[in-house]
Amino acid sequence: MAIELKIPSVGESITEVEIGQWLKSEGDSVSKDENVVMLESEKATVELPSPSDGKISKIVKRTGEKAAVGEVIAFLEAGGKQAQPTKTGKKSEEPAPPSTAPAPSPVPQPPAPAARASTPPVAKEVAAAVPSSPAVTTPPPIATAPAPVQSVPAQAVPPKAVLSGRRDEVVRMSPLRRAVARRLVEARQAMAMLTTFNEIDMSAVMALRKESQENFTKKHGVKLGFMSFFVKATVEALKALPQLNASVKDEDIVYHNSFDIGIAIGSEKGLVVPTLLNAGSMSFAQVEKAVADFAARARENKLKPDELQSGTFTITNGGVYGSLLSTPIVNPPQSGILGMHTIQERPIALNGAVVIRPMMYVALSYDHRIVDGKEAVTFLVRVKEMIENPARILLEI
Repeated sequence: MAIELKIPSVGESITEVEIGQWLKSEGDSVSKDENVVMLESEKATVELPSPSDGKISKIVKRTGEKAAVGEVIAFLEAGGKQAQPTKTGKKSEEPAPPSTAPAPSPVPQPPAPAARASTPPVAKEVAAAVPSSPAVTTPPPIATAPAPVQSVPAQAVPPKAVLSGRRDEVVRMSPLRRAVARRLVEARQAMAMLTTFNEIDMSAVMALRKESQENFTKKHGVKLGFMSFFVKATVEALKALPQLNASVKDEDIVYHNSFDIGIAIGSEKGLVVPTLLNAGSMSFAQVEKAVADFAARARENKLKPDELQSGTFTITNGGVYGSLLSTPIVNPPQSGILGMHTIQERPIALNGAVVIRPMMYVALSYDHRIVDGKEAVTFLVRVKEMIENPARILLEI
């Protein structure tokens, strides 16, 4: 009996997905709950499991094609039964078996001496001027998997590109990267965005981490990082400056009562921002575990769509890549984003003397429509004060 493989609901407001990599081919046997295909949406990549033991009889939607929620993308023969050619159409897709009758040899015979002698002198001069290259005379065939986008014929490549041996690779953006690109452009166009900066002496936090790391790791099974300090400091700053935990809706300002902090994470598919729901009630260990879990699942494309929603403020850490300073873009409809950067030892003036301290630049980009410069600067000052004196975070002062 044929079973339809349909596109499931993959998240709120998502009505269409793009077919990613098929993990199984037509004719392959599958077990119940075994993943058969990757589905890519604007928010996440999910895997579609098989609803039953059986065999993939026909794939209707190929990699790169779009499919609506509820649409059939493949058929499964339950119990591993062999699919009939009339139902699956597989016979029409596979090349016909080679004929047993003798066929003419496809190898061309060497040209006769007379044919070589008849080559025009001008052609000989051009041939002598162009170096011999396998890419020009006998380009190797390129094997491609079936896809809706046809490969460019070899003769369509500009002669200069062929002669120089250069090849441009065209890769289609994933739905996630396309969505990120669109939202970032919309943010720049729709917001009065501004960025303000400050710098933080990380000495106290680094000393506390060094002192507590062994016991913290032993007790919680995760290392104590910097992100938990910044999440907790951000929540306290947002409590004092609610404009940065708000969003614009038409002509209204929506003030959010929860502190749902998005953590920007780079992945091969694009930038994702999973959310720490109710971050204000989370402990340091809970924050570190959640962030480590987000990062691991982002690399494996296993974040759930509902984990990428409902953020009220975002933190991004370009310091993990060595960034010294940046101007992050606000994630709409939020009104602010905090940018962390690399820690660098620098000379600073302290109590009338020049000393070397591990310093971090921080940046706050904000929606100037509802956040004034005074609030933005005050926010960064509060974060700075709490990071430089971690006891204030624990005491919530």
